[in-house]
Amino acid sequence: MTQSLTARQNAQQLLATAQEQIERLQHIEPYLIDLSLRENPVGARIGQTLADKLAILPKLREFGFRNILLGTLDYSYPNELEVDDDFMMYLRDHQIDTTGCFAFTAMGLVDAAGHFVPDPSQLKLRDYQVPNTLHEIYLSKEGMAGQYDLATVLRSLPASIQWLQDNIRGDHGGAPRILINIVDGCDAFAENPDGVFEVLAMLAEQPIEGISIEDDRGTYLPLQVGAFVGAARAFLPAPLKIVVHLHAGGGFENASLIEALLNGADGAWGGLPKRAAIIGHASLGELIANLVRVGNPHMQQYQLDRLLPLATNLQELDDEAQVPDDLPILGHNAYRLPLSFFRQIPGRFMDLPPEAIGGTYRYRICPLVSDTAVIAGRLEEVCGRPAGDFPQAVLEQMIFIMRRDLRAGERIAYDQPDNLMQLYARAVRACETLVAQAEA
Repeated sequence: MTQSLTARQNAQQLLATAQEQIERLQHIEPYLIDLSLRENPVGARIGQTLADKLAILPKLREFGFRNILLGTLDYSYPNELEVDDDFMMYLRDHQIDTTGCFAFTAMGLVDAAGHFVPDPSQLKLRDYQVPNTLHEIYLSKEGMAGQYDLATVLRSLPASIQWLQDNIRGDHGGAPRILINIVDGCDAFAENPDGVFEVLAMLAEQPIEGISIEDDRGTYLPLQVGAFVGAARAFLPAPLKIVVHLHAGGGFENASLIEALLNGADGAWGGLPKRAAIIGHASLGELIANLVRVGNPHMQQYQLDRLLPLATNLQELDDEAQVPDDLPILGHNAYRLPLSFFRQIPGRFMDLPPEAIGGTYRYRICPLVSDTAVIAGRLEEVCGRPAGDFPQAVLEQMIFIMRRDLRAGERIAYDQPDNLMQLYARAVRACETLVAQAEA
């Protein structure tokens, strides 16, 4: 009896701990920087023209993003301009409001004589009049190779931050908001944590908004990402921000982002769609949807009824191709029901019906499991008649015929409109035959 009571208490404590974490996610107001103008095109088949970017920017603002990255200035061959340069120059020349806007820059270096030389990206940031920056450094052995060493970082980074403070006019004429982005942050924490700690201790004394940590290949487990964020938070107390950017290499990205938030991260940067530099990333669209899922009221500041269509449209623009069908949350099949049991219900904890993010349920015929409600819904989509018009007996016959076809070795994609209507006609004939037999 005592053992049973102890087991119950332990189990209840585990559930209570999970509930405490859910409540933390419900109350967090995440610090988000949208990168739909840069992150998504990096891995896209096509990318974005200047006209595309000019059309996208107001849509991102209308959706609710207050922090938006305009582009990257620390790319290779800086004298060969990119569309990002044209975009930022256009905004400047046409006096378009860039409040809350960022661009990526690289750290300038203090030379052997002690003279600071700004990176070309810093000069562009100043000349393009972009008010804020994600200022990038590398701290792993491989990341620093050929660029600098840790001693150079510790010497140069304060000077680079000071140059930004002295030369960049921030939002509304104030100081620039500077986030130090450790591009290889997870690698550096895993490889040389003492070196990272030294840099973080120095940054805690600098006039910055905070830091960013990347898992740029998406290879670290959620538990590792959470530990790295927690370690960084030990050196960087609030109000300094810690944000993360996590790629989808190992499929951990959204779990890693939640783990980061639970371990002290303030938010994330990324594009609204899933598309990213490799095969995807922990996108802001997915994060917002998942925070809606747990009941976070702060997500109401975004136009949630535009989330799904906007994310989809942006990715289709960059790729000139359909979003992958089986992408969770944002994909074509994410809300195509194969079986009524899988329907997510409004008001049920942890469910996220498609209507909550601007979508609708649709239907997909899978011969093994699709029930009559799903078949009727798919028939409505295909032929335009209300689902209630299709007799239950006919829908049941469609299930029976699909089973018999599979048992006979027939492999037919009934979800395709022509095949579905042929199946329907066969079921109607089967019902007519049964009625005739009953009357005989």
